[in-house]
This record gives sequence, structure tokens and C-alpha cells, in this order.
Amino acid sequence: MSNAHTEYSSFRENVIEHLFIGRCLQELWKQKVFKAEVLRADVDGSGYDIVIEARNRLRHIQLKASFEGGATRQQKINVSLAAKPSGCVVWIVFDPDTLDFREFLWFGADPGSPLPSLDGFKTARHTKGDATGFKAERTGIKIVPRGRFEKIATLAELSGKLFG
Repeated sequence: MSNAHTEYSSFRENVIEHLFIGRCLQELWKQKVFKAEVLRADVDGSGYDIVIEARNRLRHIQLKASFEGGATRQQKINVSLAAKPSGCVVWIVFDPDTLDFREFLWFGADPGSPLPSLDGFKTARHTKGDATGFKAERTGIKIVPRGRFEKIATLAELSGKLFG
């Protein structure tokens, strides 16, 4: 098999996002929450991919994904997310063959509270250098190591983190 995760990464990201939204709404339904709104960002400039409102709580969510057993040990977080009410990052760990969710990693705070401070985290650099090979800093992006994310086993538990 060719490395579909590289060749079709944009498609995979869209599938993961749609699955996440659907499963979040399904979990809310199970919890007898029948009113929820979902908004998707057309541009990723403000640090979030989706906004979900449920239980009168608004969450700006940056989604990250990596496959189970992968080498990803950190994520790049847009500092603009900290300006959003209840901004948070949900890192989805999924099965590389089926895209089934295995676990979630959480970087956020209680509903109504802002994103934990990104001060003190390393600033990301561009992946490509200029003509001299210099890789400039990306001042609006911080690198958050996996160890700073909280492991969440189930979508029910994640729903509690998101909406109380």
C-alpha cells in the first residue's frame, strides 16, 4: 500500500473532522442534549477548526490528529486560539487502517475558561528555509509537547471536558 496518509492527508483530515463532529453530536444526543450548533472555519487563521455550542457553552476547537503508534510527540498551536472564549485543542489518535478513534489528548480548561497559557512554550519555525537555509520563527505558533496534553479515553469523557 502506498502511504495514503501522506498522499491523501487533506482528505484524511476532512474525514477525521467530519467523524469527530458526528460523534460529538451523537454523544450529546445520548446525553439528552438535543440543541447543538456546529460552525466550521473556512480559514485556519484564528487558531480553530470548528466551533461547537452545546449546553450554553461555546467551544473554539483546534483539531489535531495522528495515527496510533505514530511518531508525533508535539503539536503546533496557534496563539490566536487563546483569545477565543473557551479555546481548546483536541488531539485525536486514530487507527491508521480504519480511522477509528483510539483516544483523545486534551489541552484546554473548564468550559468558560481560556486556553492554558502558551507562554514558555517554544516558538515554531518555518519548515522550509529561505535562500540561505534560515528558518524564520513563526511567532504566532507555539510547540506544545504531548506530555502537556491530558489523555482522555472516551468521547463521553471528552464531552464532559468540552461542555461540562
